[in-house]
Amino acid sequence: MGQAYLCPDATAMSYRLRTARQKKRLVKEHRDKQLIQLEKYRRELWNKERNLGFEPLIPPVQRGWIRTFELRDDVKRSKHADFFEGILKKINTKDYSSRKDFKMKKRKRGRKVYVERVQRLREPIYTDFVKLELTKAEQQFFYPVLFLNWRKRWQQKYVFSEPWRFVAKIRPHMITEKKIVDTELESEIQLIKNYIERNCLRHRMERLTRGRKCKWKAYTQRDHERRMDMEEFRNKPLTVILDEHWLQNE
Repeated sequence: MGQAYLCPDATAMSYRLRTARQKKRLVKEHRDKQLIQLEKYRRELWNKERNLGFEPLIPPVQRGWIRTFELRDDVKRSKHADFFEGILKKINTKDYSSRKDFKMKKRKRGRKVYVERVQRLREPIYTDFVKLELTKAEQQFFYPVLFLNWRKRWQQKYVFSEPWRFVAKIRPHMITEKKIVDTELESEIQLIKNYIERNCLRHRMERLTRGRKCKWKAYTQRDHERRMDMEEFRNKPLTVILDEHWLQNE
C-alpha cells in the first residue's frame, strides 16, 4: 500500500507543532497578559500612595479663607437649638476663597467689577434627600422645587424653608497636616507612566481592562449617522433649504 498523504496542518498537529498563525496569536496573548498585569501593579501602587496617610504640619499654614453656615445667635439660645443644629450638619456647605470678603471679578457693561459670591445651603435632589435620613419632623422644613438640570431636563430638589435661622461665618483656612510623600513610590509610578506613553500602550490597556473601545465605537457610529443626516444641508443657503423641504410639504 502506498504511503498516506498528510496535509501540513495535520503533520504539525501530529507532532504538536504550532503554525505561524498560532505562534503570532500566542505572542499577542502573552503581550496582552503582561499589559493586564502591569495595569494591576500600577493600581496597587496608586492605592499604596493614596493610603500613606497624613502627618502634622508644624507650624500650621493659612491658605485663604473658609465660609460655612452657623446657627444664628437667637436660635442658639432657643430650646430648638439642637434640632436645627442636626439639620444644619446635613445641609451645610463650605466655600473657599483667597479674599476675605469672598468677592470675585465679573464683567458688567464692559468693565470688570468685584461682586460677592453667593453661597447657599445644600439643596439635594430626591435620591440624595433620601440618603440624608431625615426624621419626619425634619422633613417638614423642606419643600420640593422643580429645576432644569445640566441635561436640560426637569428635576426635583428639596429646599430648606427657613434659611434665616443660619448665618454665614468666615474663618481663616488653616492647613494643620500634610500628606506623607514616598519618593521611591512616586518614581516607580512615574517610570510606569513614561513606559506606557513612550510605547503608546494606553489605548490597548484601556481596551483590555475596561473595554472602552466598544463604547467608543457605539458613540462614533451615532455621531456618524447624525452627520450623514445633516450632510444634505451642507453648503446650502437657508432659502434653498426652505424651498426644497419646507415649501414642498405645504
